[in-house]
Amino acid sequence: MGTMAAETPQASPPKILEKNGEAEVAEDELSPIEEVRLTVPTTDDPELPVWTFRMWVLGLFSCVLLSFLNQFFSYRKEPLVISQITVIVASLPIGRFMAAVLPTKRWTVSVPRFGPLELTLNPGPFNIKEHVLISIFANAGSAFGNGPAYAVMIVDIIIAFYRRKISFLAGWLLVITTQVLGYGWAGLLRKYVVEPAHMWWPSTLVQISLFKTLHEKEHEDDGETSDGNVGKKRPMSRPKFFVIALGCSFCWYIFPGYLFRTLSSISWICWVFPKSVTAHQIGSGLHGLGVGAFTLDWATVASFLFSPLISPFFAIANVLVGYVVIMYIVIPISYWGLNVYHAKNFPIFSADLFTADGQDYDISKIVNSKFELDTDQYQKQGRINLSTFFALTYGFGFATIAATVSHVALFYGREIYHRYKASTKGKMDIHSRLMKRYQDIPSWWFYILLGVTMLVALALCIFLNDQVQMPYWGLFLAAAIAFSFTLPISIITATTNQTPGLNIITEYIMGVIYPGRPIANVSFKVYGYMSMTQAIAFLSDFKLGHYMKIPPRSMFLVQFLGTMIAGTVNMGIAWWLLYHVKDICNQDQYSDSPWTCPSDQVFFDASVIWGLVSPKRIFGRYGNYSALNWFFLAGLLGPVVVWGFHRAFPSQKWIPLINLPVLLGATANMPPATSLNYNSWILVGTIFNFFVFRYRKNWWRRYNYILSAALDAGVAFMTVLLYFTLGIEDRKINWWGNHHPEHCDLATCPTAKGIMVDHCPRF
Repeated sequence: MGTMAAETPQASPPKILEKNGEAEVAEDELSPIEEVRLTVPTTDDPELPVWTFRMWVLGLFSCVLLSFLNQFFSYRKEPLVISQITVIVASLPIGRFMAAVLPTKRWTVSVPRFGPLELTLNPGPFNIKEHVLISIFANAGSAFGNGPAYAVMIVDIIIAFYRRKISFLAGWLLVITTQVLGYGWAGLLRKYVVEPAHMWWPSTLVQISLFKTLHEKEHEDDGETSDGNVGKKRPMSRPKFFVIALGCSFCWYIFPGYLFRTLSSISWICWVFPKSVTAHQIGSGLHGLGVGAFTLDWATVASFLFSPLISPFFAIANVLVGYVVIMYIVIPISYWGLNVYHAKNFPIFSADLFTADGQDYDISKIVNSKFELDTDQYQKQGRINLSTFFALTYGFGFATIAATVSHVALFYGREIYHRYKASTKGKMDIHSRLMKRYQDIPSWWFYILLGVTMLVALALCIFLNDQVQMPYWGLFLAAAIAFSFTLPISIITATTNQTPGLNIITEYIMGVIYPGRPIANVSFKVYGYMSMTQAIAFLSDFKLGHYMKIPPRSMFLVQFLGTMIAGTVNMGIAWWLLYHVKDICNQDQYSDSPWTCPSDQVFFDASVIWGLVSPKRIFGRYGNYSALNWFFLAGLLGPVVVWGFHRAFPSQKWIPLINLPVLLGATANMPPATSLNYNSWILVGTIFNFFVFRYRKNWWRRYNYILSAALDAGVAFMTVLLYFTLGIEDRKINWWGNHHPEHCDLATCPTAKGIMVDHCPRF
């Protein structure tokens, strides 16, 4: 393996003058977006090598490692998504070390059609373009920051929940095709949402800022402390800080991860009132409102919502407001005040499905031998009931989807229209002009990718239909929905940083059209929802490469190979765990086992609600929750009211700050996320991204992202070590600190008179 310089220029680049290391660019070539002008460099060195031995080794290793860790953690009680930020930080010192020790000898080989190529293991200093490509490889390993491949959960619920069979081949094809399908049409949409200057993709600027920070020279800190005090000791180097923080995180996690698991969820109210159901409902961070609950476990802080250290404070503040309104106003009133949907017959917070008398619903009894709904048994066992919180989360989900449409149309519609119009007619900016140096990707690459992926998916639906249930027409309908939404939603994401999801819409549509088949429903959802999500993530990464001047063909190859490798690793690890961890995903809520699969539990419940039982029996006239459909209308009209007040009182600057999609969707991760996750995430995020950012900005700039990466990595490595040294042999320490970690057993009890549930007092 060697290296060669970036592709040869295809067009004359603009003339760029250098003055004190900065590029002077003609005014009409500057980006029209101020944030881009302030963040993205306007220089490029086309001689920087990108196809290097270092890039391939670190990129492939990080892709495999992240896909392994994220799949491994997805089954844990507190999942931890290891993002590309960890790799961005950790790969820098390793890349520089490789640049220092690898031999610099060069070889020349002759390749037909390409002529002589110069190869070397070490082309010189570790450069920022290599670093960006390594991060793209890693991002594929975390499914573009979303964790493991979404389709793996189909395999999980078939094997672990429904206790049926699916072949490894069918599962692998399902994972790969759902991850890659959207790339085909995404590549064809690049000229509309990547190349135009007005399509600026705000989320990419965070990564660019981090790359610039990590690659800036250390000399600006000479003689200056992290707080700006001249003449004092030079601040600790970033690599040293990373190693120390990683070591501390690694060592500490043995306590909440093995020796003293109660540290992961401390609910003092339950300790003060050990026999009060209401106190447990209020104080439990796992099964209640989580008042006063806190954690000393980073895995709990960063699970579900990702690291709070990399979330800007305005996002944390929006989540805080929505969370408080929903969790501490709407839910208490609905449960104790109005007893909405017979709320007291069930736990206050649960993702389980219940019978009318508060007992767990036995799903296995309503699934026949054809893996379809047994209507006679369903009539016998009765309607499915949800906890009031779980039901309202679907209502808020409906409202969020509708509110996103009207909010974006009213507050951003004109801006989006003008920017899209400008993007089709506007003059090429400096970044697009610089990218003309490099060979573009031929359109036929994407046509072939789209055609092959569709054919493979079609073969899966036809020849392995007994395992995936989805008919061939379902594949075409799902692809059509995803394709139709990719361009408008990518434009919304590129201009507003909001990405409406299609998961609820797709499962609703398939549940109405093709009821009674749970796997067909989730397969349709994954093809419709994930292919669009993957397409937008693909375009976002392409914009990052556009800003950082990465050759397009290099970007495409890294993204495609990374996705194929990550999907294969995800499937392999899932298959191994499903058949080697006893009772995985089937641990009851009182077990101290970490293998509870919270995300898979919610995915399974969704397959029952939308697929097996179908929307008409849950949200239609035959169900208990038809009134929730009004949330669609409420969500659609809510932004209209806000917009009307904004137009009536334009001097009130706080009115347009009311972002209903964010507020209504604040608890979108609940369940499987809990109040404990939200409490700790909001607290830690506020400390670092408000107080530390405001009062210790130099420290924050220098170490914040590095600390986040080190904490993630330390927890990840210790968890894997604990599993392979103690977990496989099921060696446990039995004492009070490891039994029922939270000690809030009564939080899962119903409080209605006459409802009897094991372990619960009678009212």
